[in-house]
Amino acid sequence: MTGDEELLPAPARRPNRTQWAAITAVALALLFAGGAVTVASAEREEAPRTPTSLSADAGFARDMSVHHQQAVEMSFIVRDRTRDEEVRRLAYDIANTQANQRGMMLGWLDLWGLPKVESAVEPMTWMGMGGSGDTGPLDGALMPGMATNAQLDELRRASGREAEVLYLKLMTEHHRGGVHMAEGCVQRCSVDIERNLAQGMVDAQKSEMLLMADMLKKRGA
Repeated sequence: MTGDEELLPAPARRPNRTQWAAITAVALALLFAGGAVTVASAEREEAPRTPTSLSADAGFARDMSVHHQQAVEMSFIVRDRTRDEEVRRLAYDIANTQANQRGMMLGWLDLWGLPKVESAVEPMTWMGMGGSGDTGPLDGALMPGMATNAQLDELRRASGREAEVLYLKLMTEHHRGGVHMAEGCVQRCSVDIERNLAQGMVDAQKSEMLLMADMLKKRGA
């Protein structure tokens, strides 16, 4: 064999049946993979649409924002009416938690392009209640568990142990109503992150209700 012959390339070989089968399998796998990506993309595009103004998602976000605002207000009132560190610590935790949650819910309404106040819709309509139970709003108590204006004025006038006991009683009822509303969202809301927040409210507020029951017992109430 000459030197020139050694440099000649080997003749190209055609794939045999086994190789053709392997090539076909790879091609089909790539084709189906591409189809799966396309389907996944389509599913993301078909995610639940933005909630409407009359949806449970929007109703809960609006109503619970108002409900939370009163809890924050009551907590700031009692903070200035007692020196008891246990009550002040609880009030701080409630105010901080509910203020943050309120900000999240109002932010969702902004994200959805919905008004924060829907004057044409009564509170609790999204739960089929249309007011505070069957009797309608009473002296500022627009939703379940909310304190009346008279009760808030009483809390502002109280001090020391009297303020602590009144706050704990009012907040226990406030939490009971809040749990009722949050459970309604867990059942009715369609946005996963909102349902998760609502379930977190249920769990946390039930725990705080047990704590407040112990605190009331210690104060002979």
